[in-house]
Amino acid sequence: MRVELSVVVPMFNEEAVLPLFVERLRPVLDRIGATYEVVAVDDGSGDLTAATLQRMKRTWPELRVLRLRTNSGHQAAISAGLVAARGDWMVTIDADLQDPPEVIAEMLDVGRRERVDVIYGVRTDRSTDTAFKRGTAKLFYRTMRRISGVDAPVDAGDFRMMSRATVDAVNALPSHGRVIRLVVPTLGFPSASVGYRRDERAAGSSKYPLGKMLRLTLDSITGFSQAPLRFATWFGLSGFVLAFAMLVLAVVRKLEGDAVSGWPSTVVIVAGFAGLQLLCLGILGEYVGRIHASLQGRPTYYVAYDSLIADQGGRSGPTSGEALLPSETATRHPSAEF
Repeated sequence: MRVELSVVVPMFNEEAVLPLFVERLRPVLDRIGATYEVVAVDDGSGDLTAATLQRMKRTWPELRVLRLRTNSGHQAAISAGLVAARGDWMVTIDADLQDPPEVIAEMLDVGRRERVDVIYGVRTDRSTDTAFKRGTAKLFYRTMRRISGVDAPVDAGDFRMMSRATVDAVNALPSHGRVIRLVVPTLGFPSASVGYRRDERAAGSSKYPLGKMLRLTLDSITGFSQAPLRFATWFGLSGFVLAFAMLVLAVVRKLEGDAVSGWPSTVVIVAGFAGLQLLCLGILGEYVGRIHASLQGRPTYYVAYDSLIADQGGRSGPTSGEALLPSETATRHPSAEF
């Protein structure tokens, strides 16, 4: 069945906020004037998120439950939802209500009116975030713009609307370790933006602690830029030049009759260069690790259950999260159909 709008919602231990989220999302979608589905991706939650979704589905036929076998991560859950979704337009939004569902209607209107492929949700007011969160977010986007050339909108997270053609292009890319918020801008498809105020989390706790934020940053840098490799190369070249200059200086002083002394300074220099070497090896190791993981071809996620398939009497799982080939996906532009 043709669906005009798919709303992909990754969830991990969101039992507390789910009723509030559905209470705000459903009226928005019912009034939007388009056929829709909500693809709720349970990312291996350990609470009653899955059971709550199944209970809600009894009274909300447009709700589709996709359950991953293990916790695969936020970006993997979004990828799973994008592969499964059937809409001509697709929205990705978190369930914590920091991104208001009411903006979805405005996004759809902008997409239809301006005939663009991507509509970014841009946080124009982040006063509810901590100063540390705001500062690190700005640093992240500015750094990625500088070292990778990716023109990612500042203060735009994973709340966006994409056309069918955009999602097909994303699904066709290798899925290992990809960061959707940077993958989409690299496609260069026509885009627009909608501003909104970022609210506080409605209930529950953040699923993005500092450790996961650092992991996302590292995946972003190594996945979209060769600058760290060049950084290691320049460090090595600079170290070679400095070492050669010190060697020449030591020889000259020896010929002049001056004794070469200064064991502490020697130890400091050796230790410093050893540290630089380890840093460069670590940078190279990150890239080699990504190549190794890509060659292994292990799926990023496993789908254990899909309520749509189960309702149709089919086998609902498990399936692996492999990206679709371009020949297996539609490439029509949805804005031409409205």
